[in-house]
Amino acid sequence: MQTIDDLTDRLSTYLEKDYTQQIAEAYYFAEHHHEGQFRRSGEPYITHPLAVAYILSDMHMDHQSLMAALLHDVIEDTDATKEEVAEKFGSVVAELVDGVSKISQIKFESRAIAQAENFRKMVLAMTQDIRVILVKLSDRLHNMRTLGVLQPKKRRRIATETLEIYAPIANRLGMNSFRIEFEDLGFSALYPLRAQLIEKAVQKAIGNRDEIMSHLNETIDKRLIDENINARVVSRQKHLYSIYNKMRDSRKPFDEIMDVFGFRIITANVDTCYRTLGTIHNLYLPIPGRFKDYIAIPKANGYQSLHTTVKGLNGVPIEVQIRTEEMEAMANNGIAAHWLYKSDDELSPHHAQSRAHEWMKSLLDIQQQAGSSLEFIENVKIDLFPDEVYIFTPKGNILELPAGATPIDFAYAVHTDVGNRCVAARVDNRLSPLSAPLQSGQTVQIITTSGAQPNPSWLSFVITSKARSNIRHYLKHKRQSESVSLGERLLNASLSQLNSSLADLSEDTMERALQEYGFKTRDELLEDIGLGNRMAQIIARQLLNETESTADEERPGKLNALAIKGTEGMVITFAKCCHPIPGDAIVGHLSSGRGIVVHSDHCNNIQGREQKSEKYIPVVWSDEVEGEYQAEIRVELENQRGALAVIANAITRSNANVESINMEEKSANYNVIRLIISVQDRIHLARAIKRLRAIKTISKITRVKS
Repeated sequence: MQTIDDLTDRLSTYLEKDYTQQIAEAYYFAEHHHEGQFRRSGEPYITHPLAVAYILSDMHMDHQSLMAALLHDVIEDTDATKEEVAEKFGSVVAELVDGVSKISQIKFESRAIAQAENFRKMVLAMTQDIRVILVKLSDRLHNMRTLGVLQPKKRRRIATETLEIYAPIANRLGMNSFRIEFEDLGFSALYPLRAQLIEKAVQKAIGNRDEIMSHLNETIDKRLIDENINARVVSRQKHLYSIYNKMRDSRKPFDEIMDVFGFRIITANVDTCYRTLGTIHNLYLPIPGRFKDYIAIPKANGYQSLHTTVKGLNGVPIEVQIRTEEMEAMANNGIAAHWLYKSDDELSPHHAQSRAHEWMKSLLDIQQQAGSSLEFIENVKIDLFPDEVYIFTPKGNILELPAGATPIDFAYAVHTDVGNRCVAARVDNRLSPLSAPLQSGQTVQIITTSGAQPNPSWLSFVITSKARSNIRHYLKHKRQSESVSLGERLLNASLSQLNSSLADLSEDTMERALQEYGFKTRDELLEDIGLGNRMAQIIARQLLNETESTADEERPGKLNALAIKGTEGMVITFAKCCHPIPGDAIVGHLSSGRGIVVHSDHCNNIQGREQKSEKYIPVVWSDEVEGEYQAEIRVELENQRGALAVIANAITRSNANVESINMEEKSANYNVIRLIISVQDRIHLARAIKRLRAIKTISKITRVKS
């Protein structure tokens, strides 16, 4: 069993004596407060924080991180307070401990919300001090190593959380050794039988491969010596989880995954890396499209290496990674290499530490834009993509984006304002759909206009969390301002029915109403009305202290109709069941959370509205109505080749636009086509139908109204 003496002996190799004494004091403080507490395995609880400190000592972490590791559960699980920890060990250690501690004093609605809130708290602490995440990852690693004693349900939950969040975070921070252990332990906990089968198959395959691996290793070694290149060659073994993922994703059997031989060549400097690459390509034939230069363009987590795949003897593929000793250290330890290999040199632009700080900054931006902790954790999960594409700006700068990113993601990566005002994109000087995934090496130019704004449909294809959170943030604030404006119009209309208006109300009256409904500002009340959550008529009566009966007696007439201009935005929508267009008789339905849904007066879905009259308001089309509106028409025509093209051409010539087409066969000779077209009003629709009637093959045209 590990002891504090073993730990201090180990730490004395790189820490001063004063620091090791402070670490010992932190241990005894934690041991005292955890006295009487035991782990599920039966061991004293203090063995867990001691093991976490051991993991951090392997990375040569500083004394404050090690003290935080020993104390990381005292605030959460004992009567010790943050103030007590700060007084005894300093405010920095107290902040580190608090950053790792869960929020225990608040009861949440569900485990998912609690997990999301705790994760948000940790991320915010992490952005202040990156050591928080190193303590947390070490804590999680020891918990994963001792997962076997837990109940199966809890074991699966912790393993899933590790695979979804902590393994990707370790990868994002360049800590490859942590990531591999997280993935293999999580895989074994979630799918024990699959893990055992793959492990047995790997052991068997290694026995068969040893001779080939040795031969390949000797051949590569000999060629490097002949070329006077000083390097060491090590064979590379895929870990269990990566084998499982590759089998599942590429739908290949185990034998096809394991027939790839991997080697890593470690050299002295970057020049030698490229010389080694040339030597390998002279020795074995390179496979086209399988070369990646992560030295010139490092990965987002700071990883640097040359990757190539070549054909060995009998066409056997060989994966070769070539890197320097420093890159090897970075690949395995990521930001932890900052402490493990300390130097006085300034951090290079590609250093994992600076990359990690850039990521932290982006997390802070995402947190500020997120509406809730669940939305935040969803965006962070999206951000933890392992693969990148490298896109060039028109000026030749390189932006790293997740695989599958679109021009919209690129626009938001350049600047939030560029994303918000994006209307089109040129990819390699050609206009490209905004939803088309980008490929590495492409040059992207974003076309913007001052009046443009994000489209809600972008949320269905954007990949990056920055784009997603900024689009949501913009739409939420736009919807909010539109809701306030509509709420004001609705409340004024209801007040005018009672011979009053918002301008006539005193501040005291409005203040009383806000207190009664639990709102802080007038805009919050108006927004709630605009979203259809509260009835404007009821609010108006209560503002004027009128009862239902007196209001009915004094009401001068019917509620004034609300004029629809078509510029109200997201709080007024048009029903898909009846497709109302300017010129139709219409009625408004107050839908909670959506605002007003406008239906045609004859729509089947609003029949019997007299029984729920409070949910409906009179609306009319404004004289200044703008925009295009969808109308549905049904066309019966003879079954002839090219008929669809003729119909689409006729609609286009009438300055209308075809939104969707649905064709069904009525008989052997006749087809029925349902079209949804965009028009400005009933007159425009009539012009389009008139053009269609001129087509000889069409026998009948009707507008679908419900």
